[in-house]
Amino acid sequence: MYQALYRSERPEIFSEILGQEHIVKILKNQIKTGTVSHAYLFCGTRGTGKTTTARILAKAVNCTCEGERPCGECENCKAIKEGRFMDVIEIDAASNNGVDSIRELKESVNIPPQIGKCKVYIIDEVHMLSTGAFNALLKTLEEPPENVMFILATTEPQKLPQTVLSRCLRLDFKRVPEEKLIEGMLRICQERGVTITEDGLKLLASNADGSVRDGLSILDQCLSTGEKQINREMILQFLGTVGEEFFIDLTEKVIYGKVSDALMLINNVLAEGKDVKQLMKDWNAHFRNLLITKYVEKPENMLNMSLDNIKRLERQSSQIELAQIDRAIIILSRTINEARWSTQARILLEMAMVEIATDSLDPSKIIPIKKNREVEETEFVEEIKAQVKAEPKVEVKAETKAEPKADNDEEDFDLDEIWAKVFDMCGDGRPSFNLLRTGTSLKEINESTFQVTADNFIMIKYLEENGKQIENIMCKLLGRLVRMEILEDSKEESGLADKIEDMLGLKVDIK
Repeated sequence: MYQALYRSERPEIFSEILGQEHIVKILKNQIKTGTVSHAYLFCGTRGTGKTTTARILAKAVNCTCEGERPCGECENCKAIKEGRFMDVIEIDAASNNGVDSIRELKESVNIPPQIGKCKVYIIDEVHMLSTGAFNALLKTLEEPPENVMFILATTEPQKLPQTVLSRCLRLDFKRVPEEKLIEGMLRICQERGVTITEDGLKLLASNADGSVRDGLSILDQCLSTGEKQINREMILQFLGTVGEEFFIDLTEKVIYGKVSDALMLINNVLAEGKDVKQLMKDWNAHFRNLLITKYVEKPENMLNMSLDNIKRLERQSSQIELAQIDRAIIILSRTINEARWSTQARILLEMAMVEIATDSLDPSKIIPIKKNREVEETEFVEEIKAQVKAEPKVEVKAETKAEPKADNDEEDFDLDEIWAKVFDMCGDGRPSFNLLRTGTSLKEINESTFQVTADNFIMIKYLEENGKQIENIMCKLLGRLVRMEILEDSKEESGLADKIEDMLGLKVDIK
């Protein structure tokens, strides 16, 4: 019967283990010096080699070779590989998680090794054991009989009691680097006479996400077609997703508010049988790629895609604000998490898409980027200077007076007309901005400032919130850089105090 790649390509000696050099170094030294521990805890994400390393360690302590152990060639090594070695017992804690199972284990521990030098118990997914089972195992785990070794493997070490953790030598398995995965999968393809493109290998490695088993499972699907050439497009079909060009197009439509076109684009792709959850993950990864191309000088060193696609990413990232990328990643990450437990993942994706598009059009919902005040001031000045230089000065009629002001050659403006133009030129539409029409007035324009009076403290707050936008418009109208000064209308405050005194019969002092 055919064996899956992740089984047929399973390492048999330490030198074949991928990406866990730090663990291999420790174990080889312990075997060489005869200082192996009685209990190990192997932690790490799926497919990183925990169970495989446990079997190799079991071989090493039972190997009959005189040289480097394990040799993989002696009778004991072959028996362990084939699963017929009596002194290596593998237990699945997910299905044997009760106290009774551990009691049976405790009874068998007292039986000495029958064939090899050491009796090895490999307990996989040990975090699935019940509290009672853990308690029953503690004493045996702390002081096992001579020539007995326990190897516990888990993907969730945080679920283990501290009493168990303290009795084991803990070794953490890392995600396997993409370079190692690419080397391994390229070797497998060459041994089978199959040609695979470089971008296809990179796509396989990135979707494996550090898991050798996941990468080999995808490669196994591609090899099962019988094709002698594997490319990126074929791998995309098995992954149930699409290429980078699709996400560039989708992002452009969403960012510019073309929700209808974006929904139709998603509909067409899903109609072809693509996986909606995979689309979410890949779209989120696309925004991460935009973030990298925005800051990294040579993004090709970090992104596993063609140079043509990287150029497209750089072009798109230059058109999107950092706050928009940040917001999209937050929305999609939340949606991916919600979709794990939902049967309506497509609806969640469509809602997320509409939310990103809406936030992109509404500046008030974009997450602000904190800056140094001095840097912000400099950027504002440069921005206004550029606008003033690029745009013609707006004609504003000055009031004609019979007699010019003494000691003042400045123009006299129609302040009400200018203040009305400020609101006419603003297409923001925020309620706080529109309220300023009736609660404020332009009092004076000087060479570098203009003064605005406010009826009450609420209007002062709104002026402060919209200050930069008002200054921007005034600079365009006047053709020079000016700053806003906010003044309180003391008359209004006095009138307000009088009204409150009349209503309450109390003396009110507004400060």
